[in-house]
Amino acid sequence: MPLYMDIHIVDSDSFSVEDVVKAHMEDLAVQERFGVIQKKYWVNEDAKTLFCLMEGPNKEACNEVHKESHGNTACNIIEVLDDEFNLFLGVGNSVNDLAHTVSGELDTGYRTLLTLSLVDFTGQYGHYTHEIHRLIEACKGVALIQPEDDTMASFIMASDAILCALAIGKLLKSIPDNFEFSLSLVSGRPVDERGEHLFEETKKKGRYLSTLGLKRSMYIDTDTKALSNKETHSPTIRKSDFRVLKNADFSFLFQLVDSINKELFNPDFKSEDLSGIMGLSKSQTYRKIKALTELAPNQIIQELRLRQSLKNLKGNSQTIAEIAFDLGFNSPTYYTRVFRKRYLILPTSFVKLPAH
Repeated sequence: MPLYMDIHIVDSDSFSVEDVVKAHMEDLAVQERFGVIQKKYWVNEDAKTLFCLMEGPNKEACNEVHKESHGNTACNIIEVLDDEFNLFLGVGNSVNDLAHTVSGELDTGYRTLLTLSLVDFTGQYGHYTHEIHRLIEACKGVALIQPEDDTMASFIMASDAILCALAIGKLLKSIPDNFEFSLSLVSGRPVDERGEHLFEETKKKGRYLSTLGLKRSMYIDTDTKALSNKETHSPTIRKSDFRVLKNADFSFLFQLVDSINKELFNPDFKSEDLSGIMGLSKSQTYRKIKALTELAPNQIIQELRLRQSLKNLKGNSQTIAEIAFDLGFNSPTYYTRVFRKRYLILPTSFVKLPAH
């Protein structure tokens, strides 16, 4: 049978693990009538959220179990694949189906995701990938397979993720040559109130941060800092280590990146047009973008175009002229000049590099 996971958000001042244990026992008492098997559940007392893992014929049957047993139906239910579930949530134990970490603490189900995007413009540092994966494993992380070149890893403890990020940052910043990266740490729930995939919102935040540009940048969200501060061995974070993002920053980030991506092909698209799309004045747009990215609006537009061009060059299915025109550059010559100024290498030379 398919595997499903749901989210419950409890609006009660008296919410406790004991209440959830009781509700789970009530689920077990009626589940057979709906062809459902309760597998495991996670509780986060601070956030008043819980997540149930079930096998069942469909989402409706899983929800009917909750409805029949105690009436607290799920906010959202998604289907999950065994392999993906095991990567994110397979580590740990359970006591009467209640999830615990390997060390015996309650497992909240929340995870910190590290997303790393890097580009070696010299072709000499491919072997660093092995060291990065070694650091992830040493910090108790699980590396996740991604469709592109980005590396993503999942951590139960936010403090472990921060230690790993600092170690990776130290390693990569020691490379003296033309080598750039962007690293982000974002924490979140396995199931969101909307969406259809495991850690959908959290993964989206990491992906969008990686598009902001390379430039050896490191980002962390306030949720990850807050989780780490509650843990026993929380590492000290210096102001220079990470650029910190609040939850409100992500709404702006999503709108910004989506707005620019829709116009990447348009050579007439300028920063003034971006202000109108964002619904802000020119000065407001400048301040918000500068605070988030350290770039001016016209620079972030060019950065996203160049960043996309790196992916297109890797694909090796288009000519440089086609890439230039598709991404809104007025001419291949201008694109080449901008590319070389930004990355200190010609597009033709980048294409010839070994696997990036």
